[in-house]
Parts: sequence; structure tokens; C-alpha cells
Amino acid sequence: MILIAGLGNPGPKYSKTRHNVGFVAMDSIAYKWQAEFKYEKKFNAEIAEISRPEVSTEAILIAKPHTFMNNSGEAIQKIAHFYKIHPENIWIIYDDVDLPLGQLKIRKTGGPGTHNGMKSIVTHIGKDFPRFRIGIESRGQSASILQDTESFVLSEFFASEKEILVNSINNTVQSIELALKIDLGAAMNQFN
Repeated sequence: MILIAGLGNPGPKYSKTRHNVGFVAMDSIAYKWQAEFKYEKKFNAEIAEISRPEVSTEAILIAKPHTFMNNSGEAIQKIAHFYKIHPENIWIIYDDVDLPLGQLKIRKTGGPGTHNGMKSIVTHIGKDFPRFRIGIESRGQSASILQDTESFVLSEFFASEKEILVNSINNTVQSIELALKIDLGAAMNQFN
């Protein structure tokens, strides 16, 4: 089984923020694959099991942790333990303030960088899992906003950025499908 999880914060207050692009990507995947998320209290996450033979011969589980960003690893660990999913089969989608808006970067392993959600996941399951980083950095922002990372990631996208964001989410969904159909290397070659 492969677990694909998007990171974000639950609730309408955060739904349109830069920090929630992982949730936006998961909603796009669920829509495309005609899956419906269901909240599971034991995981503190929304999950959906998917069988898509045209995409993957493996069973797929998609998830949106409700632990809030900084504790994402708690839900991921519970899901992985329950379903006996090894770290190399846990794919994480999340925002990256160090990448320009519209850029996607896929890596097979690595450290958490400055991302608190990733720090939590690395603490709970280690660092040997694939990740899909979606750029949210906006070159049009003033230096004062960029210096306060927390305020920036919890801000909403500007109208002028929304088309770039839609394209970025579409690329993320396509990269996930390519990685499932062929492998992560193929997705890295095409989308990095």
C-alpha cells in the first residue's frame, strides 16, 4: 500500500492559505480519482482508500492530517502503523517557502528543512520517504512580509497568483500519477 498525504491545517480559517497547498493537492487528487475523504478519529485525519488499477497495481491511501501542521507526524505515524506502511511508501505533499511559486520539486529522501510539519514527520517516521514540495514563495512580496515566515505561510494567495497555483496543483497531481504508473524517477525527470 502507498500512503499519499498532503499537509495543512484543518478548518476554514486556514483553507485558502499558502500553508495549505498540501490539502489543496489532496482535494484535487480525490476529485480526479472520485474518492471521498472520511474523518477517522483514531488517526485524527481524513482518509480515503483508493483502488485505481489504471494508475497503480498497489492499493492507495490518501490522507489529510488534522493534527495541525506542526504535529503532522503524529497522524502519519498512526496511519502507517495501522496499515503497516513502510516509510519509502509514504509520499508527503507540502508547501515550500524556499521554492518559487509554481515550482515543484520531488525528492526520494532528505531532511525537513525549515518546515515544521516535515520536522514532525521526520521525528516520527525518519527521513527516508518521498516528498513533493510545492513552491509558494512570491517574488512580488515586500521584504517585511518575507522576513516573517509564519505570517507569510498563513497568508492567502493574491488573485494574480491563482492561475500559477492552479497549474502547480495540476502538475503535482500529474507527477503523483506518473510516479505511481512508472516510478518516482520518471516523475522527477519530468517535473523537477
